[in-house]
Amino acid sequence: MLLKNIFENLTKVFKRNKKKSFTAEIQTKIESLQNLLGFSFENPTYFVKAITHRSYLELNPDLQKSNERLEFLGDAVLNMVVAKYLFEEYPNEGEGFLTKARSSLVNRERLFQTAESLQLKNYLMYNHRYLGDSIEGLKTILADCLEALIGAIFLDKGIEVTENFILENLLFPNEENSSYLIDRNYKGQLLEFTHAKKLEQPRYVVSKVEGPEHKREFTIDVFIGDKLYGTGKGGSKKSAEQDASKIALSHLKSLFSKKN
Repeated sequence: MLLKNIFENLTKVFKRNKKKSFTAEIQTKIESLQNLLGFSFENPTYFVKAITHRSYLELNPDLQKSNERLEFLGDAVLNMVVAKYLFEEYPNEGEGFLTKARSSLVNRERLFQTAESLQLKNYLMYNHRYLGDSIEGLKTILADCLEALIGAIFLDKGIEVTENFILENLLFPNEENSSYLIDRNYKGQLLEFTHAKKLEQPRYVVSKVEGPEHKREFTIDVFIGDKLYGTGKGGSKKSAEQDASKIALSHLKSLFSKKN
């Protein structure tokens, strides 16, 4: 009952949009999106906002608002639904397992894959000059668009329809291979390993940045004490740190297994 009241209050806070008319292009997107999702929209305004990136407002200021608020709401609903699913599916697992599994299921890469499978790029309205050729940037705005879409579905159709959407498009497809159960937070694993072995905390240093601004490649070294244990590359500092951590972790585990 408490959870239901919380979501009813959230709905009241966000349900302040009045229906309005749209251009022929946007109306076509609305109709196509309804076909994709399999239901009619009570208030299409939510869904127009869900597919509107803030960069598009420069091209069409009449829309006034982007998908950022809906992204915030969708993120909260997504995390709740995923947490509930994991809690029920894995009754014997502890908090640590559940937290890591949820983080894996709602990370940017997995949200991007889901957005791509739904072909949300065909619906997303954004200023192409904003991204250029940046693949990482496209992944981010598509992942954000998916969260905003979840927020729009929640406001328009309620929690049951939203939960079904998340289950069918995000959870069940990933359940088939259980890849989300694999901990890919190598940076966190490396920190835990060094702490357990009473080593100094890993230190990350950007050694090189290459490529144009919209398509950067970062090279990052990870040190423990004064010794270099791994070098990683990626389209962002975060991904390069994960790559470097994975290499360092493998190196350290090999060293300690030989000692034992």
